[in-house]
Amino acid sequence: MEDQFHILKSKIHRAVVTQAELDYIGSITVDEDLLDASGIFPFEKVLISNMRNGARVETYTIAGARGTGVICLNGPTAFFFEPADEVIIMAFKITDAKGARETKPIVIFPKNNNLSYEFGELKQ
Repeated sequence: MEDQFHILKSKIHRAVVTQAELDYIGSITVDEDLLDASGIFPFEKVLISNMRNGARVETYTIAGARGTGVICLNGPTAFFFEPADEVIIMAFKITDAKGARETKPIVIFPKNNNLSYEFGELKQ
C-alpha cells in the first residue's frame, strides 16, 4: 500500500471573525463567496487558527449568506474566538506522494471585513 499524506489544499488567511455563537451545535459559518474562492466545501473539515491567542480548533464549515463577510464560530469553538479576531482557516486533502508534490494550495487573503479577497501563493 502506498503512503498517504495530509496536504494543505485551501487556506483563507486572516479572515476577521464577525460573530461567535456559543448556543449552537458546532461548526464555522463562512460567507459562501469565500468558500467558493478558496475551494472549501460546506461540511468540509477545517482547522482554524486564531492569530490573537494561538487557539487551533478542528470543525466543519457551514455556508453563510453570500456577500455578508460572515465568519462565525459556533458552539464550543466560540470559547476560543471573539469578534474582530483574525483567523486562518485551512482545509487539507489526503493524497499519494505524486499528488503531494503536485499540489498547489489555493490561498485567499480576505479584505474589507471579508467582503472581498485577493488570491495569493505560499512560499516554499
